[in-house]
Amino acid sequence: MTAPVVGVLALQGDVREHAAVLRALGAEVVLVRRPADLALVQGLVLPGGESSVIDKLSRTFGLDGPIRAAVRAGMPMYGTCAGLILLADRITGGSDGQRTFGGLDVTVARNAFGAQVESFETLLEVDGAPAPVPATFIRAPLVTDVGSRAHVLAALPGGRVVAVAQGALLGTSFHPEMNGETWFHRRFLDQVRAAA
Repeated sequence: MTAPVVGVLALQGDVREHAAVLRALGAEVVLVRRPADLALVQGLVLPGGESSVIDKLSRTFGLDGPIRAAVRAGMPMYGTCAGLILLADRITGGSDGQRTFGGLDVTVARNAFGAQVESFETLLEVDGAPAPVPATFIRAPLVTDVGSRAHVLAALPGGRVVAVAQGALLGTSFHPEMNGETWFHRRFLDQVRAAA
């Protein structure tokens, strides 16, 4: 079986960690910095980092339009933390002029869990996962509204939504790449293979 060719948006954030998980799962990884890089891949991971910085850099490097077009064309994408914000159709708490690539019919609140010192780890019940999944939250966003096209995969107590899916798109508030958890990356790669 041919290895899936997947990209990690490599403008800012925890790029190396995602690349390492994907390679360990048998994928060929391309670090996406320009539109020509995006044209080489079958799926894209949008890593955690600073969503407003990634937004600005994507425009500077001419990637914002091609990524939006890839979302519309059905390319599988997985966004963690800042990546979830970038895939959301709507955001609150964003800096003036901040844009998203869109695609997920959700509203996401930036930094909903507070500052870095409010970071935490927990076990999550995830729709489709055979066992609870460890999740690391670092200055995490929160899905505050889920539209009719999106599907909730996981929520914290009190119904606070932290993982969603819609078609070929997947988003989590947390960082599975930080603790060796591979369930979400494997799901993403399964979608890449199915789309190919």
